[in-house]
Amino acid sequence: MYTPLLLAVEQVAASVEWSPKVAVVMIIANILAIAFGKATIQQQNKGPALPSPALFGGMSLAALLGTTSFGHILGAGAILGLARLGVL
Repeated sequence: MYTPLLLAVEQVAASVEWSPKVAVVMIIANILAIAFGKATIQQQNKGPALPSPALFGGMSLAALLGTTSFGHILGAGAILGLARLGVL
């Protein structure tokens, strides 16, 4: 009864261990997501502002949280894809 489940579990690849390469991929993904958000998000500056408007281009806290969440999704996909290709 559990044989197909056990066979499926045996074939699952091990996850990637943390390394500086993994960190660099995640940082790059977050920077790209923030840049994409700065270019595309049209907001009316509602909500709390960030302390350094020059760095984040006047983004609100909600916009920053949204873009970094998107960056983590991109980063996780990139890390898993690069690990599958054997780069990481």
